[in-house]
Amino acid sequence: MKSQNRATLVGLVAIVLWSSIVALIRGVSESLGATGGAAMIYSVASLFLLLSVGFPDIRQFPRRYLLWGSLLFVAYELCLALSIGYANTGRQAIEVGMVNYLWPSFTMVAAILFNRQRASLIVIPGFLLSMLGICWVLGGDQGVDLAQMLINVKDNPLSYGLAFFGAVIWAAYCTVTARIAQGKNGVTLFFILVAAVLWLKYLLSPGAPMVFSVHAVLYLVLAAAAMGFGYAAWNVGILGGNVTILAGASYFIPIFSAVLSALVLRVPLSLAFWQGAGMVCAGSVLCWLATRQRTSLLAGE
Repeated sequence: MKSQNRATLVGLVAIVLWSSIVALIRGVSESLGATGGAAMIYSVASLFLLLSVGFPDIRQFPRRYLLWGSLLFVAYELCLALSIGYANTGRQAIEVGMVNYLWPSFTMVAAILFNRQRASLIVIPGFLLSMLGICWVLGGDQGVDLAQMLINVKDNPLSYGLAFFGAVIWAAYCTVTARIAQGKNGVTLFFILVAAVLWLKYLLSPGAPMVFSVHAVLYLVLAAAAMGFGYAAWNVGILGGNVTILAGASYFIPIFSAVLSALVLRVPLSLAFWQGAGMVCAGSVLCWLATRQRTSLLAGE
């Protein structure tokens, strides 16, 4: 197997690992609690990253990247883990995960607005389609139903709010670090910081004690591996694989995630949910094509 094909395959493995995160975080939080479970996941994931990627020489990192990269990464991971952990049901956890997957569309829009990324007008229907897809998902079995959507959100505004702001924060992270990282990768450091913040929150806020079991430990190891090795595998894919294939496949993570979550959490999902998830994916792909099409036209291809 050629080295590029091997690297591409490793990158595709990262997509599968990331697609399992919603179900695995939910599985851990059911036994160890939202905060305690997340703290354990990021602690073990940090260990995996130290073993696979190693700890970076932060003295070579741009100071702005250390500051803003740390703040935005930690904020996003807190929103992601806690939004899923605080969900009242497995179905709600899947819906919350779908809201979080608005980040590809938000990232493209942010790149256009702040990084002067050239794009065609296709980005507008792409963004609107993603938003419509989320409304479709939250509307329940009837599709777009504003009354039912408000009922769903009011049932747990914290989880849905964290997921939405997480998507915005990750878009900001991708946009900002693309300008100031200078090729550096602080993911190991950032994971350690996330774990430290979560442990601090766990110690300062009263909550139910963590109950360890074979089930909890299994989900913990799998979630940490998906988190840690997912980032490591993605780096291998991006650096040595076919970036076009990986970028295209990554926009279907919402569908992959929903399938795996429905199987692992044993949650039946309606046709309306799958229609909404498809809209989120299609909207992200349109936003991506908008930037690629514009670049190709400028290059005279």
